Amino acid sequence: MTWTVLAVVGGCAALALLPTAWTYAVSARHRHRPETAPARPVAIVLGAAVWESGPCPLLARRLDIAAELYRAGRVRAILVSGDNRERSRFETDSMTDYLVAHGVPEAAVVADPAGYRTWDTCARARDVYGVTAATVVTQSFHLPRAVTLCRAVGIDAVGVGDASLSGRSRSTVYGYAREMGANAKALRDAVLRPAPAVTDPADPAAVARLAEAG
Repeated sequence: MTWTVLAVVGGCAALALLPTAWTYAVSARHRHRPETAPARPVAIVLGAAVWESGPCPLLARRLDIAAELYRAGRVRAILVSGDNRERSRFETDSMTDYLVAHGVPEAAVVADPAGYRTWDTCARARDVYGVTAATVVTQSFHLPRAVTLCRAVGIDAVGVGDASLSGRSRSTVYGYAREMGANAKALRDAVLRPAPAVTDPADPAAVARLAEAG
């Protein structure tokens, strides 16, 4: 009986780890440091919490990396994607303002206000904004899933992650733990390919700016 229980527990554990192993395997050759990231036309910055004072520290670090990539000529435009509703404190407005305040030309920043979750961000980047190649920017714990989903929708995606452990240890540990469940949902999304919550066309001017970058 003991061996049977152990086998069942081990099998369940293996199944629980499978989606995470999938994201790490798919993204393994596509995760880079800022200074070694291959050139892509667009950086996609995933949204996160916005405080009254502006982007939270994790989100600010994502934006710092995107600005670094832009200044180094490794990307030519930045697509900030998040929940721009009032209840989320207008994430993409705050992200845009932060980038502009840190020296990125406003004309180089495009906002997707309906990136409510990672799958939506990736699907909308490809289908609404016409992005076919990009550098995904987020924390390292989130990067395998984000790169994998963007590649699943057909974007030639690489990624740059912020390790974040030394600066935000509690949030980072929580982030790694949360990814276990999120990766299972990501696998489901990659298989079922649901439509994003919002499928309305983007501003043609914004699409044109990203096309020019490509």
